[in-house]
Amino acid sequence: MRTVQAYRFALDLTPAQERTVLMNAGAARVAHNWALARIKAAMDQRAAERSYGAAEVGLTPGLGWSLPALRKAWNQAKPEVAPWWAQCSKEAFNTGLEALARALKNWSDSRAGRRAGRRVGFPRFKSRRRATPSIRFTTGAIRVETDRKHVVLPRLGRLKTHESTRKLARRLEAGTARILSATVRRDGGRWHVAFCVEVNRAELTPTRPHTVIGVDVGVKHLGVLSTGKLLPNPRHLDTAARRMRRLSRRMSRRVGPNRRTGRRPSNRWERARRQVARAHARVANLRRDGLHQLTVRLTREYGTIVVEDLNVAGMLRNRRLARRIADAGFGELRRQLAYKTAWNGGRLIVANRWYPSSKTCSACGTVKAKLALSERTYTCTTGGLILDRDINAACNLAALAHEVDTAGSGPVAGRGADHKTRPGGPVATKRQPGTATAGKTGTVPPQGRTA
Repeated sequence: MRTVQAYRFALDLTPAQERTVLMNAGAARVAHNWALARIKAAMDQRAAERSYGAAEVGLTPGLGWSLPALRKAWNQAKPEVAPWWAQCSKEAFNTGLEALARALKNWSDSRAGRRAGRRVGFPRFKSRRRATPSIRFTTGAIRVETDRKHVVLPRLGRLKTHESTRKLARRLEAGTARILSATVRRDGGRWHVAFCVEVNRAELTPTRPHTVIGVDVGVKHLGVLSTGKLLPNPRHLDTAARRMRRLSRRMSRRVGPNRRTGRRPSNRWERARRQVARAHARVANLRRDGLHQLTVRLTREYGTIVVEDLNVAGMLRNRRLARRIADAGFGELRRQLAYKTAWNGGRLIVANRWYPSSKTCSACGTVKAKLALSERTYTCTTGGLILDRDINAACNLAALAHEVDTAGSGPVAGRGADHKTRPGGPVATKRQPGTATAGKTGTVPPQGRTA
């Protein structure tokens, strides 16, 4: 199975190498801002002419914002705009222009209704202080050295890595991987290089291929399995909160930048800012590492995993739980499960977000009309079941796999619910038109709504 994945390594740059990388990242920012100013000026001019009553045929010609058009315009103007262009890699300018072309396309598609999700705004100019410096290489000498401690990138030369590159080097030596691109980026005070690699992965089979597991994610426990096992939530942000507050207070007491007066930050403020950034990066790294370990264990052991389609963006609007929900990483957990089940030969079934997994009795199927968040124990008034709320929800999720298997490629019989669960006894089964499975992932449609 051929797939595209990333290998990310921390770098140990010398001061001279860091200056070179920053120079190339600055070149990408210059190209991005120049092209954006040019396009914005043309759009503003056309808008002004329309306000004067000019006909469409008489307006100032529009400028193309595709990557080839932006690159052609930059190559014609770079001797005057950036006389120092020869000192930087051509990939640096291409990085800024490609980011702008993608941003403009997303903005245009969002306005026209061709892009789902939240409304995308018009691109903004990149600031030297606020923008994250990065540069992407797609051509030239991109390789991993045989000593597994260095990488080679165009114009940057031989860079030392902070950790061994053996995982990628072994695949490259065996001929099962091919590097497509490399991106150098500063994240949390450290420089990293991420290789986008096309990998030929071997076909794998989970340890228990016929076992179905339901996973109910939450704040108290990161995950509750239908087997009754509780996966603890490490809460990395709460653990580091005291230190992060102390560092933030220290930074606030020092002389920082002021855009209104043009005041530049002091060196002590810069040191404090780097300490705060490293503290945040450590929390993010710990959270990411824990989620990777959890998802690897689940996908390598169980053949079928069932999770809920949670509205994480909506849940984050709850000011009482937003910080803990963000610290748990619900969205990242599902994202990792999605591609790791495919890598390990399993499948992921996503239950519709309106499916009442917590309100449904896992024994008799009775659905409660209301279930307060404070009720942590599920008590069924019909069958007499008394069970932990999260374990009951995980068991209901696991039961959905049987409905998907029974339906096959036809309609799915689901005990789904509308936006508001109807009061009364068991919910009547109603078949809905829709597709149960799509490749390795199945989605259970809600009752009363078309899929």
